[in-house]
Amino acid sequence: MGTDRLGRDVLARMFEGGKVSLSIGVGSAVIASFVGLMVGVSAGFFRGKSDKLIIILIDLFLTFPTFFLLLALISYMSASIWVLVFIISVTGWMGMARLIRSESFAIGNKPFIKVLQLGGVSKIKIILKYFTPLLAPIFFISFTFGVGGAILAESGLSFLGIGIMPPQISWGSVLSEGKSVVDIAWWLSFFPGLMIFLVIFSLVNISDFLQRYTNQKDKII
Repeated sequence: MGTDRLGRDVLARMFEGGKVSLSIGVGSAVIASFVGLMVGVSAGFFRGKSDKLIIILIDLFLTFPTFFLLLALISYMSASIWVLVFIISVTGWMGMARLIRSESFAIGNKPFIKVLQLGGVSKIKIILKYFTPLLAPIFFISFTFGVGGAILAESGLSFLGIGIMPPQISWGSVLSEGKSVVDIAWWLSFFPGLMIFLVIFSLVNISDFLQRYTNQKDKII
């Protein structure tokens, strides 16, 4: 993969930057997915006033363009891995919450859930034992998209110079370093961009596979 202007090995920087980018992507997706899961299940299961309040909260977050909200939050904090994980997860849970809420409404209307509620089974047990397994497929599909979105968000912030700062590096920061010499050293921007593309492409294919597998399983059932 060549070297950069300071003679540093680009391949080694790809490995080091990949650890940071993937850590931020997976960490942000884990937090955002679990927040979205809890919020979505609460709205779909309890309904009524709880659902209305949660929908208002989700709509308020969705009112702001996500990337501009990221820019606004990062301007008040010194960027680091954990700060970016927190900020990206705060701005990324709404889509998961909406999907889980819709699916929870459908599950809540199933006859066996009504029977369990009439039988006096605790709400926590119903959610953990019966809702969670049925929500697992849509959760994992959304999680894979969340990882990809978080990696893109981190790369965008680092490319603009307000994300990961030296001495730490990420694919986005390596990509940003190469933009000023792209006409004479194309590989400095090409390889980090290629790695971001390959990871996102792989995650999309994993999500498609999970969706097809879930649909086939539903047909069998």
